[in-house]
Amino acid sequence: MTVAPLSRAGGSKAGGAGFRAPGGGLVPLLGPAVTLLTMLFLAPAVAVLVISFTDWELGAPGLSVIGFANFRELGEDAAFRASLANTALYVSIVVPGAVGFGLLIALLIEAGGALRGFYRAAHFLPFMTTLAAMAIVWEALLNPTVGVLSGLSGLFGLPPVNWLQDEATALATLAAIGIWQNAGFAMVLFLAGLKTIPGDLYDAAELDGAGGPLDRTRTVTLPLLGPVFLFAVVVVALNAFQTFDTVQILTKGGPNYATELLLYTMYRESFTYFRAGYGAAVAVIFLAIVIAVTLAQMRVGEKRVHYQ
Repeated sequence: MTVAPLSRAGGSKAGGAGFRAPGGGLVPLLGPAVTLLTMLFLAPAVAVLVISFTDWELGAPGLSVIGFANFRELGEDAAFRASLANTALYVSIVVPGAVGFGLLIALLIEAGGALRGFYRAAHFLPFMTTLAAMAIVWEALLNPTVGVLSGLSGLFGLPPVNWLQDEATALATLAAIGIWQNAGFAMVLFLAGLKTIPGDLYDAAELDGAGGPLDRTRTVTLPLLGPVFLFAVVVVALNAFQTFDTVQILTKGGPNYATELLLYTMYRESFTYFRAGYGAAVAVIFLAIVIAVTLAQMRVGEKRVHYQ
C-alpha cells in the first residue's frame, strides 16, 4: 500500500489542500463567541452605565437624564461610605485568611500518608455547598440563646455573645464564614500546584543544606507555587467582593450598617427602595473597584511570581 506524502498545507496530494475555515478566515468561527460575549457581558455593562446617569425607578413610566447626580449623592451618603469601608475590611480579612489557610491545609494533606481523599473532600465541601443553606446553619450555631458557641462559652463561665447583632463582632463573624467557604477552593488549587513540583528539586535542596520541612517549603515549595498563589488570590478576592448571601440571610446589613457590603447596598437600593438609577451607580463603582483591584493584584503579583 502506498501512502501519499503530506503537502505543506497539512493535507495530502490525494486529499486536497487541507482544512480551511469557512469563509476563508477566522471571523465566522469567532462570530458566535463574540456575539455571546456581547450579549452576556458587554451589553449589560453598557446598560448599567447608561442607567446610572438617570433617575429611573423600577415601575416608573419614564426617566430623566441627571448626569453625575447619582455619583455626587453617593459621595454624600454615609451608608454608602460605610459599605465601602466594610467591603475593604471584609476583603482584606477573607483573602489572606482563605488563601493562607488553604495553603496550610494543602501542605498538611500532602505531608500526610493516609486519608488524603477524605480530607480533600471534607475541606472542599464548604465551597461546593449552597451558601444560602449553610448560612441558616451558621445562624443556628451563632444564636446567643441556643447556639453551640453560646453553650461552649457557658461551660467556661463566659457570657453569651450575640455574634451577628454586635457591631464589634458582626463583620468579623461574616469574614470568618467567608474564610471557611473559600479556603477549600484555595486548597484544591494548591494541591494541584504541589503535584507539578518535581521531587528532584527537594533532593537538590536537601543536598544544599535545606534538610528541614520549613526550609524546603521556603526555598522550593513557595517560590514554585507563585503562579498558583497569584491565581488563588485573584479568584478568592473576586468571591469576597461578590459576597451577598450571608449578609442578606444573617444580618441584612446591620446592626447600624456594620455589615453593609457593596453588593448588598446595590441590591437594597435597586430592589428594596426601587431606585434603579442610584443602584446602577453603585454597580458602576463596584465594577470599577473590582477591576482596579484585580489588575493591581496581577501587576504586583507578576513581578514576584517565579515561573518554571
